[in-house]
Amino acid sequence: MAKSSADDAELRRACAAAVAASGARGEEVAFSIRVAKGRGIFEKLGRLAKPRVLALTVKQSSRGEANKAFLRVLKYSSGAVLEPAKLYKLKHLTKVEVISNDPSGCTFVLGFDNLRSQSVAPPQWTMRNIDDRNRLLFCILNMCKEILSYLPKVVGIDIVELALWAKENTLTIDNQVSTQDGQETSVATQTERKVTVTVENDLVSQAKEEEEDMEALLDTYVMGIGEADAFSERLKQELVALEAANVYQLLESEPLIEEVLQGLDAASATVDDMDEWLRIFNLKLRHMREDIASIESRNNGLEMQSVNNKGLMEELDKLLERLRIPQEFAASLTGGSFEESRMLKNVEACEWLTGAIRSLEVPNLDPCYVNMRAVREKKAELEKLKTTFVRRASEFLRNYFSSLVDFMISDKSYFSQRGQLKRPDHADLRYKCRTYARLLQHLKSLDKSCLGPLRKAYCHSLNLLLRREAREFANELRASTKAPKNPAVWLEGSGGSGHNGSSSDTSQVSDAYSKMLTIFIPLLVDESSFFAHFMCFEVPALVPAGSPNANKSKSGGNDPDDDLGLMDPDGNDLKPDSTSAELGTLNEALQELLDGIQEDFYAVVDWAYKIDPLRCISMHGITERYLSGQKADAAGFVRKLLDDLESRISVQFSRFIDEACHQIERNERNVRQTGILAYIPRFAVLASRMEQYIQGQSRDLIDKAYTKLVSTMFATLEKIAQSDPKTADIVLIENYAAFQNSLYDLANVVPTLAKFYHQASESYELACTRHISSLIYLQFERLFQFNRKVDELTYTIAAEEIPFQLGLSKTDLRRVLKSSLSGRLVHPTVSP
Repeated sequence: MAKSSADDAELRRACAAAVAASGARGEEVAFSIRVAKGRGIFEKLGRLAKPRVLALTVKQSSRGEANKAFLRVLKYSSGAVLEPAKLYKLKHLTKVEVISNDPSGCTFVLGFDNLRSQSVAPPQWTMRNIDDRNRLLFCILNMCKEILSYLPKVVGIDIVELALWAKENTLTIDNQVSTQDGQETSVATQTERKVTVTVENDLVSQAKEEEEDMEALLDTYVMGIGEADAFSERLKQELVALEAANVYQLLESEPLIEEVLQGLDAASATVDDMDEWLRIFNLKLRHMREDIASIESRNNGLEMQSVNNKGLMEELDKLLERLRIPQEFAASLTGGSFEESRMLKNVEACEWLTGAIRSLEVPNLDPCYVNMRAVREKKAELEKLKTTFVRRASEFLRNYFSSLVDFMISDKSYFSQRGQLKRPDHADLRYKCRTYARLLQHLKSLDKSCLGPLRKAYCHSLNLLLRREAREFANELRASTKAPKNPAVWLEGSGGSGHNGSSSDTSQVSDAYSKMLTIFIPLLVDESSFFAHFMCFEVPALVPAGSPNANKSKSGGNDPDDDLGLMDPDGNDLKPDSTSAELGTLNEALQELLDGIQEDFYAVVDWAYKIDPLRCISMHGITERYLSGQKADAAGFVRKLLDDLESRISVQFSRFIDEACHQIERNERNVRQTGILAYIPRFAVLASRMEQYIQGQSRDLIDKAYTKLVSTMFATLEKIAQSDPKTADIVLIENYAAFQNSLYDLANVVPTLAKFYHQASESYELACTRHISSLIYLQFERLFQFNRKVDELTYTIAAEEIPFQLGLSKTDLRRVLKSSLSGRLVHPTVSP
């Protein structure tokens, strides 16, 4: 017999390891073999499964229960390691069928009674050869008999042939035992295991029983097993004799047959009579059934009509209830007052009106009722009520906003007065407006277009109040701030270096600007948020982060954590939906609400600039801090206001820098300036003061100013020095040295000034080099001329003849040296 994978000990050990790895305890691999190909649940998909290994395992029971037998299907993983794929219990095996369509006879199907689903095909396997097939099937049948005490149905294979094959093929393997020193010794061939022959005996016993039955039949006729033809002839003769006996018996029973026929005729006549009676009864019953069906049909119609009438009455009652307009609501909608005491009734009337209109619309109302005359008329009446109420409410709210703001404007106690700064307080205004917040929400649901005029009226009225408050606050803020009257002149060339304006303290100016922002920026954000919600804009809430506005005022606007952003009612940051259709409309309304208030902020900035232009630096830092904290899209105007303020401060500071540059350039007009220029030490004082004022992210602004000022200073210095070539290098040396001395400390901490410090150092070294070179040339000019003449003659005559030329003798050389070194400590000596 050919070598089979069933004899592969390595395969059996791999199967045992895979079974153990799957968590199955106590299972022993009794048999394992490779399969050529298989087809299981993927048969309907037309897909062939990958190579598989079939293993028969036995689980020994430790509690006296019967042992269990399993058929395991193992597959190869990506690492060529066996792992369990499927598990079949042999107790459910009912049929073993060898496929007749396969000419090789190696394909068989295992039928399990627990595979009830029609979509799951029974497992089908194809072995590599007939011997592998027989070994697997014989092992399965043997385990079923020994462990489960039954045999499944076998189809497509002769069990006698299988039993004979089992006798002829006894599985043997050659085992080799490795000794401790690694040498292998041959061991006598021994059987792999004792295969129980119970199945063989059963199959052979069935064949023997059939042979014994045949021999007993032949013994009856005293024939042997080889006399088949005589036995067949004998059986034919007995069959003819039996048929002749049957015919004779029929002929003898003719009188009895006559009596039976007469009885049948009488019964036939009786049956005909009964058939006639049944036809008559059937006709009468058919008429009765028709009458009963007619009566039932009329009764059903009447019953259906009664049910329909009852349902119609109920639907009409419901419809009439929808169409009824309560008198109290009609009175409130058409002529009721809008006083605070009546607002609850007005809101109830609005809610009823909204619900009534919606109840007459599809899908709340059945489409079959939409075109009814009563419904159309009632909808028209409700629309008329809605139009009347919206017009009355809109007119009242417009007048109410105007009167409320006019009252506050007429009362001077709401605004800042001489000697007293008044923080704007809109708590009472918002409280009164909130009374009508629900009314506005219902107006939006009734007619969204009415909100446009209402928003414009509210914006116009509140804009007057905000501008008045900002103007009064800014005026009193400027009046109450003590500041020097004479502005500082920093880089004017005519004055002395001590007049630099640094003696005056102008911190009150930036404090006043900070107070203006601290008071009004949160106020404007609060007003924007209140306006967005009061006027029913579908945007997130706008609130300052951290403490309320009242607490923020104590910080003086210098709190680095002061932030403005979108937040929910619990204080958590929100990200506004920038694509909201309401945002564009809201920003346009906020522009109208807050427009004009920026002029008072500009006035404070201009006033601070006139007092001390350097305060633009601190104001720029304050504005930048507020601007970086402003994240809310819904307060877009507030951010735009801060942007404009920052731009205006930058423009004013640039204007100051331009004027300072013009002051520096005026030094060019002064003829023959010597010594250190006035703007050099003044710039050091100016830079120190500017560094003191830096706040937040103002470094870029200051660095640009440094770049422009120092570039102008160096350019002007170069022009002044060029006006007198004799003293140009001395002027440059003195001024560059003064620039380095005055800015040494600042250059160590300010990168921009450090760059110009190194530039001044390089220019200083170049000027020193040029000046020393000019001094040397002036002192030794005759000596250089003498040397040049000697060099020129070396090209035309011999070196020994040069001392004999006119003016080039040793005496002439001594005379030149003496005149060049006159007044010097060096005493030259010329060898004869």
